[in-house]
Amino acid sequence: MSSSRERVTMALNHQQPDQTPLDMGSTSVTGIAASALHRLRHALGLAPRTVTVHEPYQMLGWVDDEVLDALGIDVVGLWDGGTLFGYPARDWQPFTLFDGTPVMVPGLFNTEPDEAGDIYQYPQGDRTVPPSGRMPKGGFYFDAVERQEPYDPATLDPEAWTRDMYHLLSDEELRHLEACSQELYEGTSRAIIGNFGQGSFGDIALVPGLQVKHPKGIRAVADWYMATALYPDYIQGIFERQCDIAIQNLEMYHQAVGERICAIFVSGTDFGSQRSAFISPRAYRRLYKPYHQRINDWIHAHTTWKTFYHSCGSMIQLYDDFVDAGVDIVNPVQISADGMAPEVLKERWGSKLTFWGGGVDTQHVLPFGAPDEVREHVAHNIAVLGQGGGFVFNSVHNIQGGVPTENLVALFEAVTAHR
Repeated sequence: MSSSRERVTMALNHQQPDQTPLDMGSTSVTGIAASALHRLRHALGLAPRTVTVHEPYQMLGWVDDEVLDALGIDVVGLWDGGTLFGYPARDWQPFTLFDGTPVMVPGLFNTEPDEAGDIYQYPQGDRTVPPSGRMPKGGFYFDAVERQEPYDPATLDPEAWTRDMYHLLSDEELRHLEACSQELYEGTSRAIIGNFGQGSFGDIALVPGLQVKHPKGIRAVADWYMATALYPDYIQGIFERQCDIAIQNLEMYHQAVGERICAIFVSGTDFGSQRSAFISPRAYRRLYKPYHQRINDWIHAHTTWKTFYHSCGSMIQLYDDFVDAGVDIVNPVQISADGMAPEVLKERWGSKLTFWGGGVDTQHVLPFGAPDEVREHVAHNIAVLGQGGGFVFNSVHNIQGGVPTENLVALFEAVTAHR
Protein backbone atom coordinates (compact mmCIF):
# COMPACT_ATOMS: atom_id res chain seq x y z
CA MET A 1 0.00 0.00 0.00
CA SER A 2 1.25 3.50 -0.82
CA SER A 3 1.97 6.06 1.86
CA SER A 4 -0.28 9.11 2.00
CA ARG A 5 2.49 11.23 0.54
CA GLU A 6 2.99 8.85 -2.37
CA ARG A 7 -0.78 8.60 -2.91
CA VAL A 8 -1.25 12.36 -3.12
CA THR A 9 1.77 12.78 -5.38
CA MET A 10 0.40 10.21 -7.80
CA ALA A 11 -3.00 11.88 -7.85
CA LEU A 12 -1.44 15.31 -8.50
CA ASN A 13 0.55 13.80 -11.38
CA HIS A 14 -2.66 12.35 -12.88
CA GLN A 15 -1.69 8.78 -12.11
CA GLN A 16 -4.11 6.28 -10.57
CA PRO A 17 -3.25 5.90 -6.86
CA ASP A 18 -4.01 2.79 -4.83
CA GLN A 19 -6.97 4.71 -3.36
CA THR A 20 -8.42 8.19 -3.59
CA PRO A 21 -6.51 10.65 -1.36
CA LEU A 22 -8.55 12.38 1.32
CA ASP A 23 -8.22 15.87 2.80
CA MET A 24 -10.00 17.54 5.66
CA GLY A 25 -8.54 20.56 7.40
CA SER A 26 -5.29 21.21 5.54
CA THR A 27 -6.38 24.66 4.31
CA SER A 28 -8.85 27.38 5.23
CA VAL A 29 -11.14 26.24 2.39
CA THR A 30 -10.99 22.47 2.99
CA GLY A 31 -11.83 22.44 6.68
CA ILE A 32 -14.65 21.78 9.09
CA ALA A 33 -16.55 24.04 11.47
CA ALA A 34 -15.56 23.59 15.09
CA SER A 35 -19.05 22.52 16.19
CA ALA A 36 -19.27 19.87 13.44
CA LEU A 37 -15.80 18.61 14.35
CA HIS A 38 -16.81 18.38 18.00
CA ARG A 39 -19.75 16.13 17.09
CA LEU A 40 -17.71 14.11 14.60
CA ARG A 41 -15.09 13.32 17.25
CA HIS A 42 -17.83 11.97 19.50
CA ALA A 43 -19.34 9.90 16.67
CA LEU A 44 -15.92 8.40 15.95
CA GLY A 45 -15.67 7.27 19.57
CA LEU A 46 -12.59 9.38 20.27
CA ALA A 47 -11.67 10.47 23.76
CA PRO A 48 -13.28 13.78 24.76
CA ARG A 49 -11.12 16.75 23.79
CA THR A 50 -12.06 20.40 23.37
CA VAL A 51 -11.76 21.48 19.74
CA THR A 52 -9.38 24.35 19.02
CA VAL A 53 -10.58 27.12 16.69
CA HIS A 54 -7.42 27.84 14.72
CA GLU A 55 -9.11 29.98 12.04
CA PRO A 56 -11.53 32.30 13.84
CA TYR A 57 -12.93 34.17 10.82
CA GLN A 58 -14.73 31.01 9.68
CA MET A 59 -14.57 29.34 13.13
CA LEU A 60 -12.77 26.29 11.73
CA GLY A 61 -11.68 23.52 14.06
CA TRP A 62 -8.15 22.14 14.20
CA VAL A 63 -8.21 18.57 12.84
CA ASP A 64 -5.81 16.83 15.20
CA ASP A 65 -3.84 13.62 14.73
CA GLU A 66 -6.52 11.47 16.35
CA VAL A 67 -9.08 12.53 13.74
CA LEU A 68 -6.57 12.37 10.90
CA ASP A 69 -5.72 8.79 11.85
CA ALA A 70 -9.32 7.73 12.47
CA LEU A 71 -10.44 8.92 9.03
CA GLY A 72 -7.30 8.02 7.08
CA ILE A 73 -6.70 11.58 5.96
CA ASP A 74 -3.73 11.97 3.62
CA VAL A 75 -2.93 15.71 3.75
CA VAL A 76 -1.85 18.17 6.42
CA GLY A 77 -1.39 21.91 6.16
CA LEU A 78 1.66 24.04 6.84
CA TRP A 79 0.40 27.19 8.58
CA ASP A 80 2.16 30.46 9.40
CA GLY A 81 0.74 30.70 12.93
CA GLY A 82 -1.40 33.78 12.29
CA THR A 83 -5.09 34.52 11.74
CA LEU A 84 -7.02 36.71 9.33
CA PHE A 85 -7.66 39.16 12.17
CA GLY A 86 -3.93 39.71 12.51
CA TYR A 87 -3.47 38.16 15.95
CA PRO A 88 -1.59 34.90 16.54
CA ALA A 89 -3.22 31.50 16.90
CA ARG A 90 -1.91 30.78 20.40
CA ASP A 91 -2.46 31.51 24.12
CA TRP A 92 -5.69 29.53 24.01
CA GLN A 93 -8.69 30.41 26.15
CA PRO A 94 -12.09 28.71 26.57
CA PHE A 95 -15.18 29.91 24.74
CA THR A 96 -18.66 28.53 24.13
CA LEU A 97 -20.25 28.76 20.69
CA PHE A 98 -23.83 29.91 20.32
CA ASP A 99 -24.93 26.30 19.84
CA GLY A 100 -23.35 25.35 23.17
CA THR A 101 -20.17 23.73 21.80
CA PRO A 102 -17.15 24.30 24.07
CA VAL A 103 -14.03 25.35 22.15
CA MET A 104 -10.64 26.94 22.66
CA VAL A 105 -9.94 30.22 20.87
CA PRO A 106 -6.81 32.40 20.52
CA GLY A 107 -5.93 34.61 23.47
CA LEU A 108 -6.70 37.84 21.61
CA PHE A 109 -10.08 36.56 20.41
CA ASN A 110 -12.77 38.79 21.92
CA THR A 111 -15.18 36.53 23.79
CA GLU A 112 -17.44 39.28 25.18
CA PRO A 113 -20.76 39.88 23.37
CA ASP A 114 -22.25 43.36 23.05
CA GLU A 115 -25.66 44.32 24.43
CA ALA A 116 -27.39 42.69 21.43
CA GLY A 117 -25.49 39.45 21.94
CA ASP A 118 -23.22 39.86 18.90
CA ILE A 119 -19.51 39.00 19.06
CA TYR A 120 -16.98 41.38 17.50
CA GLN A 121 -13.34 40.83 16.60
CA TYR A 122 -10.70 43.55 16.40
CA PRO A 123 -7.70 43.94 14.10
CA GLN A 124 -4.64 42.52 15.83
CA GLY A 125 -6.83 42.13 18.92
CA ASP A 126 -6.72 45.88 19.58
CA ARG A 127 -10.02 46.95 21.13
CA THR A 128 -9.09 50.64 20.98
CA VAL A 129 -9.89 50.67 17.25
CA PRO A 130 -13.18 49.85 15.47
CA PRO A 131 -13.98 46.14 15.09
CA SER A 132 -13.28 44.40 11.80
CA GLY A 133 -15.47 41.30 12.20
CA ARG A 134 -18.95 40.57 13.56
CA MET A 135 -20.66 37.30 14.41
CA PRO A 136 -24.39 37.97 14.91
CA LYS A 137 -26.08 36.36 17.88
CA GLY A 138 -26.79 32.76 16.97
CA GLY A 139 -24.33 32.83 14.06
CA PHE A 140 -21.66 30.35 13.06
CA TYR A 141 -18.84 32.60 11.81
CA PHE A 142 -17.83 36.22 11.27
CA ASP A 143 -18.68 38.75 8.60
CA ALA A 144 -16.27 41.55 7.75
CA VAL A 145 -17.15 44.99 9.09
CA GLU A 146 -16.49 47.56 6.37
CA ARG A 147 -14.47 50.49 7.72
CA GLN A 148 -13.83 52.36 4.50
CA GLU A 149 -12.98 56.02 5.03
CA PRO A 150 -13.92 58.75 2.52
CA TYR A 151 -11.46 58.87 -0.36
CA ASP A 152 -10.61 61.12 -3.27
CA PRO A 153 -10.33 59.12 -6.52
CA ALA A 154 -7.59 61.48 -7.67
CA THR A 155 -5.32 60.56 -4.76
CA LEU A 156 -5.92 56.81 -4.40
CA ASP A 157 -2.56 55.28 -3.53
CA PRO A 158 -1.95 51.61 -4.43
CA GLU A 159 1.30 51.68 -2.46
CA ALA A 160 -0.52 52.54 0.79
CA TRP A 161 -3.13 49.81 0.21
CA THR A 162 -0.51 47.17 -0.44
CA ARG A 163 1.69 48.27 2.45
CA ASP A 164 -1.21 47.77 4.84
CA MET A 165 -1.82 44.23 3.59
CA TYR A 166 1.50 42.61 2.67
CA HIS A 167 5.07 42.51 3.92
CA LEU A 168 8.25 40.61 3.27
CA LEU A 169 8.51 37.53 5.45
CA SER A 170 10.60 38.11 8.56
CA ASP A 171 13.39 35.85 9.81
CA GLU A 172 11.11 34.75 12.64
CA GLU A 173 8.33 33.80 10.23
CA LEU A 174 10.75 31.90 8.02
CA ARG A 175 12.24 30.01 10.98
CA HIS A 176 8.71 29.04 12.01
CA LEU A 177 7.94 27.72 8.51
CA GLU A 178 11.21 25.83 8.35
CA ALA A 179 10.75 24.19 11.75
CA CYS A 180 7.09 23.31 11.20
CA SER A 181 7.69 21.90 7.72
CA GLN A 182 10.53 19.72 9.05
CA GLU A 183 8.37 18.49 11.91
CA LEU A 184 5.49 17.61 9.58
CA TYR A 185 7.70 16.00 6.96
CA GLU A 186 9.71 13.89 9.38
CA GLY A 187 6.89 13.17 11.82
CA THR A 188 4.25 11.99 9.36
CA SER A 189 3.99 10.29 5.99
CA ARG A 190 1.16 12.60 4.97
CA ALA A 191 1.47 15.03 2.08
CA ILE A 192 1.90 18.69 3.05
CA ILE A 193 0.30 21.74 1.46
CA GLY A 194 1.68 25.20 2.20
CA ASN A 195 -0.87 27.83 3.15
CA PHE A 196 0.67 30.82 1.37
CA GLY A 197 -2.27 32.68 -0.20
CA GLN A 198 -0.42 35.81 -1.29
CA GLY A 199 -1.55 35.37 -4.89
CA SER A 200 -5.15 36.10 -3.87
CA PHE A 201 -5.49 39.17 -6.08
CA GLY A 202 -8.75 40.93 -5.28
CA ASP A 203 -9.94 38.28 -2.82
CA ILE A 204 -13.06 39.97 -1.48
CA ALA A 205 -12.67 38.27 1.90
CA LEU A 206 -9.39 40.15 2.29
CA VAL A 207 -10.30 43.53 0.75
CA PRO A 208 -11.89 44.99 3.95
CA GLY A 209 -8.55 44.46 5.74
CA LEU A 210 -9.58 42.41 8.77
CA GLN A 211 -6.11 42.71 10.29
CA VAL A 212 -5.59 46.43 9.51
CA LYS A 213 -6.34 48.93 12.27
CA HIS A 214 -7.03 51.89 9.98
CA PRO A 215 -7.47 50.61 6.41
CA LYS A 216 -6.91 53.15 3.66
CA GLY A 217 -8.23 53.30 0.13
CA ILE A 218 -11.10 51.28 -1.33
CA ARG A 219 -12.26 48.69 1.21
CA ALA A 220 -16.03 48.32 0.73
CA VAL A 221 -17.07 45.27 -1.28
CA ALA A 222 -19.33 47.07 -3.77
CA ASP A 223 -16.84 49.92 -4.26
CA TRP A 224 -14.02 47.45 -4.89
CA TYR A 225 -15.82 45.63 -7.66
CA MET A 226 -16.82 48.93 -9.29
CA ALA A 227 -13.24 50.16 -8.98
CA THR A 228 -12.03 47.41 -11.33
CA ALA A 229 -13.85 49.35 -14.07
CA LEU A 230 -13.75 52.91 -12.68
CA TYR A 231 -10.15 53.02 -11.42
CA PRO A 232 -8.29 50.23 -13.25
CA ASP A 233 -4.87 51.88 -12.77
CA TYR A 234 -5.39 51.82 -9.01
CA ILE A 235 -6.37 48.15 -8.97
CA GLN A 236 -3.53 47.20 -11.33
CA GLY A 237 -1.11 49.17 -9.20
CA ILE A 238 -2.15 47.15 -6.15
CA PHE A 239 -1.84 43.87 -8.05
CA GLU A 240 1.61 44.80 -9.43
CA ARG A 241 2.98 45.55 -5.97
CA GLN A 242 1.27 42.54 -4.42
CA CYS A 243 2.74 40.28 -7.10
CA ASP A 244 6.26 41.65 -6.60
CA ILE A 245 6.03 41.01 -2.84
CA ALA A 246 4.52 37.56 -3.37
CA ILE A 247 7.36 36.43 -5.62
CA GLN A 248 10.00 37.71 -3.22
CA ASN A 249 8.24 35.86 -0.43
CA LEU A 250 7.98 32.71 -2.54
CA GLU A 251 11.75 32.75 -2.93
CA MET A 252 12.24 32.91 0.83
CA TYR A 253 9.39 30.45 1.48
CA HIS A 254 11.11 27.95 -0.81
CA GLN A 255 14.41 28.43 0.97
CA ALA A 256 12.66 27.68 4.26
CA VAL A 257 10.54 24.65 3.30
CA GLY A 258 12.26 23.29 0.18
CA GLU A 259 10.46 20.37 -1.45
CA ARG A 260 8.87 19.16 1.77
CA ILE A 261 5.51 20.45 0.55
CA CYS A 262 3.81 18.97 -2.51
CA ALA A 263 1.45 21.86 -3.21
CA ILE A 264 1.00 25.50 -2.29
CA PHE A 265 -2.23 27.40 -1.73
CA VAL A 266 -1.78 30.42 -4.01
CA SER A 267 -5.18 32.09 -4.32
CA GLY A 268 -8.57 32.17 -2.63
CA THR A 269 -10.16 34.73 -4.96
CA ASP A 270 -13.68 33.78 -6.06
CA PHE A 271 -14.59 34.24 -9.72
CA GLY A 272 -17.78 32.21 -9.97
CA SER A 273 -21.44 32.59 -9.08
CA GLN A 274 -24.12 29.92 -8.89
CA ARG A 275 -24.90 30.30 -12.60
CA SER A 276 -21.72 31.45 -14.29
CA ALA A 277 -18.44 33.24 -13.83
CA PHE A 278 -19.21 36.72 -12.52
CA ILE A 279 -16.54 38.31 -14.67
CA SER A 280 -15.99 37.69 -18.36
CA PRO A 281 -13.02 35.69 -19.62
CA ARG A 282 -11.83 38.93 -21.22
CA ALA A 283 -11.85 40.71 -17.85
CA TYR A 284 -10.04 37.78 -16.19
CA ARG A 285 -7.35 37.86 -18.88
CA ARG A 286 -6.86 41.59 -18.44
CA LEU A 287 -7.00 41.93 -14.67
CA TYR A 288 -5.89 38.66 -13.11
CA LYS A 289 -4.33 36.20 -15.51
CA PRO A 290 -0.99 38.00 -15.98
CA TYR A 291 -0.34 37.90 -12.23
CA HIS A 292 -1.46 34.30 -11.86
CA GLN A 293 0.86 33.37 -14.71
CA ARG A 294 3.84 35.21 -13.19
CA ILE A 295 3.43 33.42 -9.87
CA ASN A 296 2.80 30.01 -11.41
CA ASP A 297 5.75 30.40 -13.78
CA TRP A 298 8.05 31.17 -10.86
CA ILE A 299 6.80 28.19 -8.84
CA HIS A 300 7.11 25.78 -11.75
CA ALA A 301 10.58 27.06 -12.68
CA HIS A 302 12.02 26.84 -9.17
CA THR A 303 10.13 24.14 -7.26
CA THR A 304 8.37 20.80 -7.62
CA TRP A 305 5.18 22.21 -6.05
CA LYS A 306 1.75 22.13 -7.61
CA THR A 307 -0.27 25.36 -7.50
CA PHE A 308 -3.65 25.37 -5.71
CA TYR A 309 -6.35 27.89 -6.67
CA HIS A 310 -9.69 28.22 -4.89
CA SER A 311 -12.72 29.72 -6.59
CA CYS A 312 -16.33 29.02 -5.75
CA GLY A 313 -19.13 28.90 -8.30
CA SER A 314 -19.44 27.91 -11.93
CA MET A 315 -15.96 28.08 -13.42
CA ILE A 316 -16.39 26.41 -16.80
CA GLN A 317 -15.89 29.74 -18.59
CA LEU A 318 -12.51 30.27 -16.92
CA TYR A 319 -10.90 26.85 -16.46
CA ASP A 320 -9.22 26.96 -19.89
CA ASP A 321 -7.60 30.24 -18.89
CA PHE A 322 -6.60 28.74 -15.54
CA VAL A 323 -4.87 25.92 -17.41
CA ASP A 324 -3.14 28.38 -19.71
CA ALA A 325 -2.00 30.43 -16.69
CA GLY A 326 -0.35 27.35 -15.18
CA VAL A 327 -2.87 26.43 -12.48
CA ASP A 328 -2.47 22.79 -11.40
CA ILE A 329 -5.19 22.30 -8.76
CA VAL A 330 -8.69 23.76 -8.53
CA ASN A 331 -10.93 23.90 -5.48
CA PRO A 332 -13.66 23.67 -4.15
CA VAL A 333 -15.14 22.23 -7.39
CA GLN A 334 -18.68 23.43 -6.75
CA ILE A 335 -20.56 20.63 -8.46
CA SER A 336 -23.95 22.19 -7.59
CA ALA A 337 -23.25 25.26 -9.76
CA ASP A 338 -24.40 25.43 -13.38
CA GLY A 339 -22.29 23.40 -15.80
CA MET A 340 -20.16 21.86 -13.05
CA ALA A 341 -21.37 18.25 -13.20
CA PRO A 342 -18.50 15.89 -12.29
CA GLU A 343 -18.77 14.08 -15.63
CA VAL A 344 -18.36 17.34 -17.56
CA LEU A 345 -15.41 18.48 -15.47
CA LYS A 346 -13.59 15.17 -15.73
CA GLU A 347 -14.09 14.88 -19.47
CA ARG A 348 -13.02 18.44 -20.30
CA TRP A 349 -10.25 19.10 -17.78
CA GLY A 350 -9.49 15.80 -16.05
CA SER A 351 -6.09 15.45 -17.73
CA LYS A 352 -5.10 19.06 -17.07
CA LEU A 353 -6.44 20.01 -13.66
CA THR A 354 -6.53 18.20 -10.34
CA PHE A 355 -9.92 18.51 -8.67
CA TRP A 356 -9.32 19.05 -4.94
CA GLY A 357 -12.90 18.98 -3.75
CA GLY A 358 -16.19 18.10 -5.36
CA GLY A 359 -16.55 15.02 -3.19
CA VAL A 360 -19.81 16.02 -1.56
CA ASP A 361 -22.16 18.95 -2.17
CA THR A 362 -22.24 21.09 0.98
CA GLN A 363 -25.10 23.30 -0.20
CA HIS A 364 -27.79 20.67 -0.52
CA VAL A 365 -26.87 17.02 -0.10
CA LEU A 366 -24.65 17.05 2.99
CA PRO A 367 -26.74 19.41 5.15
CA PHE A 368 -30.22 18.46 3.93
CA GLY A 369 -30.08 15.01 2.34
CA ALA A 370 -30.77 11.68 4.02
CA PRO A 371 -27.73 9.59 5.04
CA ASP A 372 -28.32 7.11 2.19
CA GLU A 373 -28.43 10.01 -0.26
CA VAL A 374 -25.09 11.24 1.09
CA ARG A 375 -23.56 7.77 0.67
CA GLU A 376 -24.81 7.38 -2.91
CA HIS A 377 -23.71 10.91 -3.84
CA VAL A 378 -20.20 10.41 -2.44
CA ALA A 379 -19.76 7.03 -4.14
CA HIS A 380 -20.77 8.52 -7.50
CA ASN A 381 -18.41 11.48 -7.25
CA ILE A 382 -15.45 9.32 -6.27
CA ALA A 383 -16.13 6.95 -9.18
CA VAL A 384 -16.26 9.82 -11.69
CA LEU A 385 -13.63 12.26 -10.44
CA GLY A 386 -11.17 9.67 -9.13
CA GLN A 387 -10.78 7.78 -12.39
CA GLY A 388 -7.16 8.03 -13.56
CA GLY A 389 -6.00 10.23 -10.69
CA GLY A 390 -6.26 14.00 -10.66
CA PHE A 391 -8.58 14.00 -7.65
CA VAL A 392 -8.20 14.67 -3.93
CA PHE A 393 -11.43 14.03 -2.07
CA ASN A 394 -12.76 16.93 -0.06
CA SER A 395 -16.16 18.46 0.49
CA VAL A 396 -17.24 21.41 -1.63
CA HIS A 397 -15.73 24.09 0.64
CA ASN A 398 -15.71 23.79 4.42
CA ILE A 399 -18.11 21.47 6.24
CA GLN A 400 -20.55 23.76 8.03
CA GLY A 401 -21.63 23.69 11.65
CA GLY A 402 -25.25 22.71 11.05
CA VAL A 403 -24.60 19.44 9.21
CA PRO A 404 -26.42 16.55 10.93
CA THR A 405 -24.09 14.14 12.69
CA GLU A 406 -25.61 11.14 10.91
CA ASN A 407 -24.70 12.75 7.58
CA LEU A 408 -21.11 13.31 8.69
CA VAL A 409 -20.90 9.64 9.60
CA ALA A 410 -22.47 8.64 6.28
CA LEU A 411 -19.98 10.82 4.42
CA PHE A 412 -16.92 9.14 5.87
CA GLU A 413 -18.45 5.67 5.75
CA ALA A 414 -18.92 6.17 2.01
CA VAL A 415 -15.41 7.50 1.56
CA THR A 416 -13.98 4.48 3.38
CA ALA A 417 -16.06 2.08 1.30
CA HIS A 418 -15.42 3.60 -2.13
CA ARG A 419 -12.08 5.41 -2.11
